[in-house]
Amino acid sequence: MLAVVQRVSEASVTVPDTGYEASIGAGLLVLLGVEKGDEPASAEWLARKTARLRIFKDDQQHMNRSVLDVGGEALVVSQFTLAGDCRKGNRPGFDRAADPESAKALYEHYMERLSRAEGVPTQAGVFQAMMNVHLVNSGPVTLILQHPAVPRESP
Repeated sequence: MLAVVQRVSEASVTVPDTGYEASIGAGLLVLLGVEKGDEPASAEWLARKTARLRIFKDDQQHMNRSVLDVGGEALVVSQFTLAGDCRKGNRPGFDRAADPESAKALYEHYMERLSRAEGVPTQAGVFQAMMNVHLVNSGPVTLILQHPAVPRESP
């Protein structure tokens, strides 16, 4: 499971076909991708990590506060394209993406854990919908979280 977490001063999502809208003020925009083999434990780990990431500035201007510490919100948007594989050719392959039924269940589990267990006020996009996402990235601060973690090579 992958999450691209962006610190934002505001963010919103609209679904042009339905008129659905959701928005937040200062907080986190989370683009969440579910891969084959992901389990509820991954959603729980990512929700806990998202809520506790210390990427907001403290009084000394150090990134030392979490979204909970600053009273921020989260906007969670499903994005299966995060599972895209671009190693061969020019068109991404999505063989690693979870099937829609499994992905939706884990997406909803992540949001449930983030809002209820972790206490982060959470808004959401619409699963499998074509959406327009607007954000004002603060910093910019953008992090990629993955569970299970994929080892990185040291420089």
